[in-house]
Amino acid sequence: MTTHRIGPPPPAFNLPPVPGTRPHPLQAAALGALWAATRAGMLALLLVDRVGDTGVAGEVHTLYRRWYEQLVQGAFPLDDVTWQYPPGAALVFLSPGALPWLTYFQAFVALTLAADAVITLALARAGVHGAWLWVCGLPLMLHLPYARYDVQVTAVAVLALLAVRNRPLIGGALAGLGAMIKVWPLLTVLGTPRGPTTRAAWISAAASAAALLAVLSLTFTHSLDFLRQQGARGVQIESLGGTALQLARKAGWPGSVRYQYGAFEFVGPHVPSVARISLLLTVAAMCWLLLWRLRASRWTPATPFDAAFAAVLLFTVTSRVISPQYLIWLLGLAAVCLTSRHTTQRPVALLMLPAAALSALAYPVLYDDVLAGSPRGLLLMVVRNGLLLAAALLSSRRLWAATAGRAG
Repeated sequence: MTTHRIGPPPPAFNLPPVPGTRPHPLQAAALGALWAATRAGMLALLLVDRVGDTGVAGEVHTLYRRWYEQLVQGAFPLDDVTWQYPPGAALVFLSPGALPWLTYFQAFVALTLAADAVITLALARAGVHGAWLWVCGLPLMLHLPYARYDVQVTAVAVLALLAVRNRPLIGGALAGLGAMIKVWPLLTVLGTPRGPTTRAAWISAAASAAALLAVLSLTFTHSLDFLRQQGARGVQIESLGGTALQLARKAGWPGSVRYQYGAFEFVGPHVPSVARISLLLTVAAMCWLLLWRLRASRWTPATPFDAAFAAVLLFTVTSRVISPQYLIWLLGLAAVCLTSRHTTQRPVALLMLPAAALSALAYPVLYDDVLAGSPRGLLLMVVRNGLLLAAALLSSRRLWAATAGRAG
């Protein structure tokens, strides 16, 4: 793999464009046909699940719609333990109102489908391998992606990453917008090469986030109330810490599972300690990423992609919460990595496919087993979380070796 050592950049510095492999017309037709077929299947599953407005689809019908009705009154949800999102998330929950001829559920799904199509088109233009990963990977999660707002967030992050190298102002602005919706898209500017590209992207990200926060704070009341709920989160059963507690439960630990803060979490002795360990691991991940940034001396066109993917993997596995929809983010970032022939993350990106399938087994297929901690549910979570942990470690090692390790 050819790399470039970056010294003091010239005034008009920009990494040389390295186009991805765009699809041949026949391949593009096959990709489009597969997208249409798989998405039709996902929609069919969602319609079946919608009966009674329960199951996976129930979150849109009840929670999202309730938030919508509060937001249109000019106030963020107050003292609502399930509201744990930055204020920019209001834009997504209000967006179905732009399609008044549809029900809230129909409009939300239609807009999510449109975001999925945008991601597919953007990836296909950048590099067909990434588009194939996204088109084939998302259906492994069954109909869950269309009943959560993470596809929209991922669309913003994907567009930010694809833009940041050649159009850092646009990429940075999208990253700042994404950060105000769900925080993690800000990591898309982590790996920008030093010099004007980084300054433009980071300043643009900060400016767009600050501007959006100011507008939302003036438009709505209680815009920062989400921080109180987010800080009170415990250890979710699907997290790495939750898997450790589930194993301890089998060995006689007296804790139990309780529904609180919009998720099933463990309660009992030592749970606060496990939560603190998770936070310390997240801080350690932040320190490692800072050290990588300071030590990195070689950039390729794929480095911003690889760095964002590694960072989100690290924050995912160290989190107190690993909801199944987090795999939507990881699939999107993995797909962006595969748009470049310079990526170091190809084997890690492919690991996201079995991780997504296992996540769908954990929820909704075998969620009762996961809740009960049955042997089947416990094995499923050990394998899924072990796979994510291995992917995070492998991703970090490959990123460091390619950019901050000794040049061979």
